[in-house]
Amino acid sequence: MTAVDGRSVIVTGAGSGIGRAAALAFAAQGDRVVVADLNADTAGAVVTEIEEAGGTAVAVVGDLSDQAVVDEVARTAVESFGGVDVLVNNAGIMDRMSALADVSDTEWERVLRVNLTAPFLLTRAVLPHMLKAGRGAIVNTASEAGLRGSAAGAAYTASKHGVVGLTKNLAVMYRKQGIRANAIAPGGTLTGIVLDADQTAHGPATLGAHFVNAGALAQPEEQAAVIVFLASDAASNINGAVLPVDDGWAAV
Repeated sequence: MTAVDGRSVIVTGAGSGIGRAAALAFAAQGDRVVVADLNADTAGAVVTEIEEAGGTAVAVVGDLSDQAVVDEVARTAVESFGGVDVLVNNAGIMDRMSALADVSDTEWERVLRVNLTAPFLLTRAVLPHMLKAGRGAIVNTASEAGLRGSAAGAAYTASKHGVVGLTKNLAVMYRKQGIRANAIAPGGTLTGIVLDADQTAHGPATLGAHFVNAGALAQPEEQAAVIVFLASDAASNINGAVLPVDDGWAAV
């Protein structure tokens, strides 16, 4: 599972949770990390933590659903570290567990923009650099909600099913160019995401019973370990996979 020393790695949503754990794990094995996050304080804290441990990192702050921020992330990786070897599309937001009839235009458009359009934009931005190098690994954070219809509201479920489809299409389209695309599908994980939902509304009330067999909550480091593996040479023949990291929830 040893990484190539000094790879250039972009991790989005790297200021907290799974993204932070992944950024620290990549840096610990010698990779240089672009810490991309919406929050300047948390992104800076992760960069400091990496540097104090002897690693190399740089922060880019902004909303990844904004093309200008996406361009800055890609440009920073190329200018600071010479290219892009690994892209981890991890940043995401939760919906309100809303059933479709209750989803507002604002909720739908924001969740799809952050969870699906932003990974598309950033992947599109880094692909020319990976194609030029003839290699690259992309790891997307999907979700149990990308595998089933009972893990979240309509907007989040649609966005994560989209991430799964994007991952598989990337794998097929670019495997002959040395680029691999895989995804993890986390179950419940102890992160800082706050669920803003009316538990008496139709969506949350309907979904509640489906979490009985959801399995144990994971630590962010458990998700990060799988991300790092999928980006490594040890996973060189894994392409187009969507790997549940969910204590067996997907098997129930």
